[in-house]
Amino acid sequence: MSGSSRTLRLDARVDLRNICDDEDRERFREWINDASASIGVGPGVAEALNGAVFEVRQGYKSKDSKRQNADMVNAAMAYTHEYLPCIVAMSNQIDTYILQRYREKWVVMTGANTRDRYTSTYDFMRDVVGYDLAAFFERNSAVLRSEIDQAVTALLGHGDSR
Repeated sequence: MSGSSRTLRLDARVDLRNICDDEDRERFREWINDASASIGVGPGVAEALNGAVFEVRQGYKSKDSKRQNADMVNAAMAYTHEYLPCIVAMSNQIDTYILQRYREKWVVMTGANTRDRYTSTYDFMRDVVGYDLAAFFERNSAVLRSEIDQAVTALLGHGDSR
């Protein structure tokens, strides 16, 4: 090992001190406390958390042990810096073993329609953040399909045989 340190980064951070509205801040604080309890974090640790950090992914099908170990280091670092580590997956594509392993340290939300703001990305966004992400996708599905179709067509070379 060279002795150099790596900087580990996640996709987003919500610091309670930066939420200006008292009601919004209290709602997020309650979510942190309850989400922490749902994965076995003690109430004293949960109360010391200043917010949450988020790793956002489309899904998580990889069984890459290097990736998993890096994620566990990220979780430990998040707690060290007084943030609750959360994975926000947009789909339900996550291996059962990985899901169980991650939920020992991370709050893991998936694209499942569980009516549970601690395990569902869409329920978290609607109930805690105050934004209906599912409705966004429904409203914009035609545009999203068109953009994805254009990108895939361009990547595949318009079907010509090269």
